[in-house]
Amino acid sequence: MAQVTVSLGSNIAPEQHIRLCLDALHAEFGELAISRVFESEPVGFHDSRNFYNLVVAFDSDRSPGELQAWGKRLEIAHGRRADTPKYSPRALDIDLLTVGELCGEYDGVTLPRADITHNAFVLQPLAELLPAARHPRSGIAYRQLWQAFDVGSQRLWPVDFYWNGKWISRTQPACAGSRASFRMVNESFDHTRARADV
Repeated sequence: MAQVTVSLGSNIAPEQHIRLCLDALHAEFGELAISRVFESEPVGFHDSRNFYNLVVAFDSDRSPGELQAWGKRLEIAHGRRADTPKYSPRALDIDLLTVGELCGEYDGVTLPRADITHNAFVLQPLAELLPAARHPRSGIAYRQLWQAFDVGSQRLWPVDFYWNGKWISRTQPACAGSRASFRMVNESFDHTRARADV
Protein backbone atom coordinates (compact mmCIF):
# COMPACT_ATOMS: atom_id res chain seq x y z
CA MET A 1 0.00 0.00 0.00
CA ALA A 2 1.23 3.48 -0.87
CA GLN A 3 0.04 6.87 0.26
CA VAL A 4 -1.66 8.63 -2.62
CA THR A 5 -2.30 12.38 -2.79
CA VAL A 6 -4.74 14.05 -5.16
CA SER A 7 -5.67 17.66 -5.77
CA LEU A 8 -9.37 18.51 -6.19
CA GLY A 9 -10.77 21.64 -7.78
CA SER A 10 -14.11 23.01 -8.94
CA ASN A 11 -15.55 26.34 -10.06
CA ILE A 12 -19.03 25.16 -11.06
CA ALA A 13 -21.25 24.65 -7.99
CA PRO A 14 -18.03 23.84 -6.12
CA GLU A 15 -19.54 22.95 -2.74
CA GLN A 16 -21.84 20.38 -4.34
CA HIS A 17 -19.21 18.79 -6.58
CA ILE A 18 -16.43 18.71 -3.98
CA ARG A 19 -18.77 16.99 -1.51
CA LEU A 20 -19.82 14.43 -4.10
CA CYS A 21 -16.17 13.82 -4.99
CA LEU A 22 -15.27 13.25 -1.33
CA ASP A 23 -18.20 10.82 -1.07
CA ALA A 24 -16.86 8.90 -4.07
CA LEU A 25 -13.27 8.87 -2.79
CA HIS A 26 -14.37 7.60 0.60
CA ALA A 27 -16.58 4.90 -0.92
CA GLU A 28 -13.74 3.74 -3.17
CA PHE A 29 -10.64 4.08 -0.95
CA GLY A 30 -11.85 4.26 2.66
CA GLU A 31 -10.35 6.62 5.21
CA LEU A 32 -9.32 9.99 3.86
CA ALA A 33 -6.99 12.68 5.16
CA ILE A 34 -8.34 16.02 3.96
CA SER A 35 -6.79 19.49 3.87
CA ARG A 36 -8.66 22.69 4.43
CA VAL A 37 -10.64 23.94 1.46
CA PHE A 38 -9.31 27.07 -0.21
CA GLU A 39 -10.99 29.50 -2.54
CA SER A 40 -8.70 30.84 -5.25
CA GLU A 41 -8.90 33.25 -8.12
CA PRO A 42 -8.71 31.58 -11.55
CA VAL A 43 -5.29 31.80 -13.23
CA GLY A 44 -5.38 31.93 -17.03
CA PHE A 45 -9.14 31.36 -17.22
CA HIS A 46 -11.47 33.61 -19.21
CA ASP A 47 -14.32 32.77 -16.81
CA SER A 48 -14.06 34.81 -13.62
CA ARG A 49 -15.63 32.29 -11.26
CA ASN A 50 -13.36 31.39 -8.35
CA PHE A 51 -12.22 27.85 -7.63
CA TYR A 52 -12.46 25.70 -4.52
CA ASN A 53 -9.27 23.66 -4.06
CA LEU A 54 -8.06 21.06 -1.57
CA VAL A 55 -5.75 18.05 -1.28
CA VAL A 56 -6.79 14.57 -0.17
CA ALA A 57 -4.54 11.68 0.90
CA PHE A 58 -5.43 8.00 1.18
CA ASP A 59 -3.77 4.59 1.00
CA SER A 60 -4.08 2.39 -2.08
CA ASP A 61 -2.32 -0.49 -3.81
CA ARG A 62 -3.54 0.54 -7.27
CA SER A 63 -1.15 1.55 -10.03
CA PRO A 64 -0.81 5.18 -11.15
CA GLY A 65 -2.63 4.31 -14.37
CA GLU A 66 -5.55 2.79 -12.48
CA LEU A 67 -5.76 5.77 -10.14
CA GLN A 68 -5.61 8.23 -13.02
CA ALA A 69 -8.31 6.35 -14.94
CA TRP A 70 -10.59 6.27 -11.89
CA GLY A 71 -10.25 10.02 -11.46
CA LYS A 72 -10.96 10.69 -15.14
CA ARG A 73 -14.11 8.56 -14.98
CA LEU A 74 -15.33 10.58 -12.01
CA GLU A 75 -14.59 13.85 -13.84
CA ILE A 76 -16.64 12.62 -16.81
CA ALA A 77 -19.49 11.64 -14.49
CA HIS A 78 -19.49 15.27 -13.33
CA GLY A 79 -19.76 16.60 -16.87
CA ARG A 80 -16.10 16.92 -17.94
CA ARG A 81 -15.52 16.35 -21.66
CA ALA A 82 -12.26 15.44 -23.38
CA ASP A 83 -12.72 18.19 -25.96
CA THR A 84 -13.29 20.92 -23.36
CA PRO A 85 -10.77 23.77 -23.82
CA LYS A 86 -7.99 23.78 -21.21
CA TYR A 87 -8.93 27.04 -19.49
CA SER A 88 -12.65 26.43 -19.16
CA PRO A 89 -14.88 26.21 -16.08
CA ARG A 90 -15.12 22.71 -14.68
CA ALA A 91 -17.40 21.00 -12.20
CA LEU A 92 -14.59 18.74 -11.05
CA ASP A 93 -10.85 18.54 -11.59
CA ILE A 94 -8.95 15.59 -10.06
CA ASP A 95 -5.17 15.58 -10.40
CA LEU A 96 -2.95 12.74 -9.21
CA LEU A 97 -0.06 14.38 -7.32
CA THR A 98 1.97 11.54 -5.79
CA VAL A 99 1.88 7.77 -5.35
CA GLY A 100 4.25 6.85 -2.57
CA GLU A 101 7.80 7.79 -3.54
CA LEU A 102 7.41 7.10 -7.26
CA CYS A 103 9.37 9.40 -9.60
CA GLY A 104 9.13 9.19 -13.36
CA GLU A 105 6.50 8.14 -15.88
CA TYR A 106 4.20 5.25 -15.01
CA ASP A 107 1.32 4.15 -17.26
CA GLY A 108 1.62 7.50 -19.03
CA VAL A 109 1.35 9.41 -15.74
CA THR A 110 4.26 11.65 -14.69
CA LEU A 111 4.95 11.58 -10.94
CA PRO A 112 5.22 13.65 -8.87
CA ARG A 113 2.95 16.13 -10.64
CA ALA A 114 4.67 19.41 -11.51
CA ASP A 115 1.73 21.42 -10.15
CA ILE A 116 3.00 20.75 -6.62
CA THR A 117 5.81 23.26 -6.93
CA HIS A 118 4.12 25.57 -9.46
CA ASN A 119 0.72 26.37 -7.95
CA ALA A 120 -0.14 27.80 -4.54
CA PHE A 121 -3.58 26.18 -4.63
CA VAL A 122 -1.85 22.78 -4.67
CA LEU A 123 1.22 23.36 -2.50
CA GLN A 124 -0.42 25.23 0.39
CA PRO A 125 -3.07 22.59 1.18
CA LEU A 126 -0.52 19.80 0.62
CA ALA A 127 1.98 21.48 2.95
CA GLU A 128 -0.66 21.94 5.63
CA LEU A 129 -1.93 18.37 5.30
CA LEU A 130 1.49 16.65 5.17
CA PRO A 131 4.01 19.24 6.39
CA ALA A 132 6.83 16.82 7.20
CA ALA A 133 6.38 14.60 4.14
CA ARG A 134 9.03 15.09 1.47
CA HIS A 135 8.67 15.79 -2.21
CA PRO A 136 9.59 12.49 -3.90
CA ARG A 137 12.00 14.09 -6.36
CA SER A 138 13.67 16.93 -4.42
CA GLY A 139 13.51 15.35 -0.97
CA ILE A 140 12.47 18.71 0.51
CA ALA A 141 9.63 18.75 3.04
CA TYR A 142 6.39 20.27 1.75
CA ARG A 143 6.43 22.69 4.69
CA GLN A 144 9.79 24.03 3.52
CA LEU A 145 8.68 24.22 -0.10
CA TRP A 146 5.67 26.30 0.93
CA GLN A 147 7.71 28.60 3.14
CA ALA A 148 10.00 29.33 0.18
CA PHE A 149 7.19 29.61 -2.36
CA ASP A 150 6.67 32.94 -4.13
CA VAL A 151 2.89 33.33 -4.02
CA GLY A 152 2.97 36.34 -6.35
CA SER A 153 -0.48 36.93 -7.79
CA GLN A 154 -1.85 33.51 -6.79
CA ARG A 155 -4.36 34.64 -4.17
CA LEU A 156 -6.19 32.01 -2.12
CA TRP A 157 -7.92 31.93 1.24
CA PRO A 158 -9.57 29.24 3.42
CA VAL A 159 -13.34 28.77 3.43
CA ASP A 160 -15.77 27.02 5.76
CA PHE A 161 -16.61 23.57 4.44
CA TYR A 162 -18.80 20.87 5.97
CA TRP A 163 -18.75 17.24 4.87
CA ASN A 164 -19.86 13.90 6.27
CA GLY A 165 -21.21 15.38 9.49
CA LYS A 166 -18.16 17.44 10.41
CA TRP A 167 -16.30 20.61 9.57
CA ILE A 168 -13.22 19.77 7.53
CA SER A 169 -12.36 23.42 6.97
CA ARG A 170 -12.97 26.51 9.08
CA THR A 171 -11.87 30.07 8.61
CA GLN A 172 -10.15 31.83 11.47
CA PRO A 173 -10.01 35.57 10.77
CA ALA A 174 -7.58 36.29 13.60
CA CYS A 175 -5.00 34.08 11.90
CA ALA A 176 -5.78 34.85 8.28
CA GLY A 177 -2.69 34.62 6.13
CA SER A 178 -0.73 32.70 8.74
CA ARG A 179 0.83 29.41 7.69
CA ALA A 180 0.39 28.25 11.30
CA SER A 181 -3.38 28.80 11.25
CA PHE A 182 -4.20 25.33 9.89
CA ARG A 183 -2.68 23.59 12.88
CA MET A 184 -4.56 25.77 15.35
CA VAL A 185 -7.89 25.55 13.53
CA ASN A 186 -7.69 21.78 13.13
CA GLU A 187 -6.55 20.66 16.57
CA SER A 188 -10.11 19.46 17.11
CA PHE A 189 -10.09 17.59 13.78
CA ASP A 190 -7.78 14.73 14.86
CA HIS A 191 -4.60 16.48 13.68
CA THR A 192 -5.57 17.03 10.01
CA ARG A 193 -7.17 13.58 9.52
CA ALA A 194 -10.88 13.83 8.83
CA ARG A 195 -12.24 10.37 9.56
CA ALA A 196 -15.28 9.24 7.61
CA ASP A 197 -17.09 6.61 9.63
CA VAL A 198 -18.70 3.91 7.57
